[in-house]
Amino acid sequence: MTDSVADRLEGIVHADTQVTVRGVDLTAAEISVVEEPGRIDFGGGELTAAESSPVETGKRNAEDDYGWWNLTEGTYLLSYNETLTDGDPLVLQPRTELRERGGSHPTLFTDSLGTVPLSVPSGGLRLKENARVSTLLEPP
Repeated sequence: MTDSVADRLEGIVHADTQVTVRGVDLTAAEISVVEEPGRIDFGGGELTAAESSPVETGKRNAEDDYGWWNLTEGTYLLSYNETLTDGDPLVLQPRTELRERGGSHPTLFTDSLGTVPLSVPSGGLRLKENARVSTLLEPP
């Protein structure tokens, strides 16, 4: 069953690690913070996107290939390295590793991978670039 999920994804960073029996783990490409509010109205004529800016990463050691996001408490926008091709909606859920560290995002039925609101607990959260943060799987 996970082969069909993996077949619908482009941009998988490391298939041997990401493709599991349950589904496919998705990796963090960018974390942004909302700077200015978006607008939503009844008819959609005044719909505007929120203005956001990327959160910078920092390397713990100069020779590191990837940096870390040092996130303080709040809500961020999470973008993935992977993109989803057309097809039936799939389930997107936070990985256990994210939840057990106090982070979370909504579980969604989705047919595309846009940004997802990421909640960070009061103690903060450290995420490394390309960290596996979500799992995409077939609906039950």
